Amino acid sequence: MALKPTIYKATLNLVDMNRDVYATEKLTLALHPSETAVRMMVRVLAYALNYDQDLSFTKGLSTAEEPDLWITRPDNSVDCWIEVGQASPERLRKGVSRADKVRLYAYGSEVDIWWGKHRDAMNALPKTEVFSFVADQVDPLSDLCERNMELTITISEEQLFIASGDQQFEVLLKRLT
Repeated sequence: MALKPTIYKATLNLVDMNRDVYATEKLTLALHPSETAVRMMVRVLAYALNYDQDLSFTKGLSTAEEPDLWITRPDNSVDCWIEVGQASPERLRKGVSRADKVRLYAYGSEVDIWWGKHRDAMNALPKTEVFSFVADQVDPLSDLCERNMELTITISEEQLFIASGDQQFEVLLKRLT
């Protein structure tokens, strides 16, 4: 029998000073058995960075046909295909063929090695943006994971400030393409 995902609920208070977005959203997050809490929290950061009324989490790891998040329009067109992690150029090509724009948020201790291997292929992909987070800055976000969370994310230029209760973290976003 396959293991089922663990469900998390989060209230996200978003302040995006880059786009003048101020919103409060109730999120339901499924932590897949093969997914880490850090990856789930990076998905939340990607959600905050791309906030849109039509943005949603997908089935993610459980299906190869969907990204981690996407913005779909009422006509079922895909406006933005959003991946988290160290995706392959082939994976992003799937998004390029289906969406108006593609974004990847890479993280982890081996991002520099991964980027060195895939830089040229990623730069050759049209309508694709690649960003990275520093592992040392996102790894502690797993400390915020609770079945019911209240998170405040403030975005200013390339800085994200994440707060929950008395815990506060700063995460820098680096543009790779």
